[in-house]
Amino acid sequence: MKQKENISIHELTQLIKSAFINSKVSPTNAAIVANALVKAEIDGKTGHGISRVVSYASQSKVGKVDGFAKPSEKKLKPSVVSINACNGFAYPALDKLLQTLPKVAASQGIALGGVFKSHHFGVAGHIAEKAAEHGMISIVLGNTPSAIAPWNGNKALFGTNPLAFGSPTDDGNHFIIDLAVSEVARGKILNASLKNEKIPFGWATDKEGKQTDNPHEALKGTMLPFGGAKGAAIALMIELLSSALIGANFAFEADSFLDANGNPPNVGQILIMIDPASFVTKPSYLNRVGEMMRAINDQDNTYIPGSNRFFLREKAKKGGLSVNSKIIKEITKLC
Repeated sequence: MKQKENISIHELTQLIKSAFINSKVSPTNAAIVANALVKAEIDGKTGHGISRVVSYASQSKVGKVDGFAKPSEKKLKPSVVSINACNGFAYPALDKLLQTLPKVAASQGIALGGVFKSHHFGVAGHIAEKAAEHGMISIVLGNTPSAIAPWNGNKALFGTNPLAFGSPTDDGNHFIIDLAVSEVARGKILNASLKNEKIPFGWATDKEGKQTDNPHEALKGTMLPFGGAKGAAIALMIELLSSALIGANFAFEADSFLDANGNPPNVGQILIMIDPASFVTKPSYLNRVGEMMRAINDQDNTYIPGSNRFFLREKAKKGGLSVNSKIIKEITKLC
C-alpha cells in the first residue's frame, strides 16, 4: 500500500466535513473545523491537522465534544468579552470571538477575550493571523490537558500551552510567532505515533520519567518544557491566565483531547488584541514593523518566523497536498 497520496484542498476539506457530519457534528461546525484542520495541514502543522479527525469524530459521537454546540457571547466590561464554547469545538467559539474583539479593540484601544468550556484549538498562530488581518496586534494563549511536570517534578500538571503573537505588516504577509511551551508540540508526538516513527530524545519522558524515543511511551509520560525551568514557569503563567482567570479547567483537571474517554475537557483560551493606532498612526506602526523585517532579512542565514507558510500555501493551492494514505482511509471510513 502506498504511504502517501495527493489530494486537492477542496477534496480534502469536503471529505473531512462529510466525516464530521456523519459523526454527530452540525454542517456549520463541520465546515469550520474541517477548514481549520486542513489549513493546519497546509501550513505543515500536521500534529494539528488531519491526524486529529478520527479522534475528534470519536469524541463527537459520544458527546465528549458537542458537535452541535452554538457558542454564546457575553460582554463583561467595555473591553472584556467572554465566550462559552458550550463544550463544543474551539474553532466556532474563536471565530465568534474574532467577529467581536476587533471592534472592541478599535473602540477601547485594547481588548481581552476569553473562551471557556473549550476544546483543542489547533494552531494558535492562525488566531493571531486572523487578528492581524483586522489590523490588530494580538497575543494568544491556551491551556491543554496535562503534559508537562513542574520543574524537577514527576507528575504532569501543566499543558503544552500554546503561545502566539501576531502583528499586521505593510505587505500583508503578517508576522506570526507560534510556539508551545513544550520542547515540541504534543501533536508532533501524536503524529509520530500514528506513523509508528521514533521521536528524538529530549522531547519527552516515559511514565517512569526517563527520556524516550518511543512516541507511544511518550504519550503515556510527560513532555519536556523548552528552556528548562523557564519554560515550565511560562506554562504555569498560561495555566493561570487561560483557566483560573476565565473559569476553565486546569490542565490536570482536563480529560484528553486524544480519545473519547472521560468528560469534556473544558480548557480555555485567551486572546488579547491591541489597536496600534492607540499609540501611533497605523501607517507609522506598519512602517516600523517593515523596518524590522527588512533588518532581519538583511542578515545572512536569517528568516522571519512563520514565513514558510506562504510558500506552503501556494504549493498546496497549485498542486494539492501529499498526505498519509492510512489517515485518509480512516477518514473515508467515517463518511
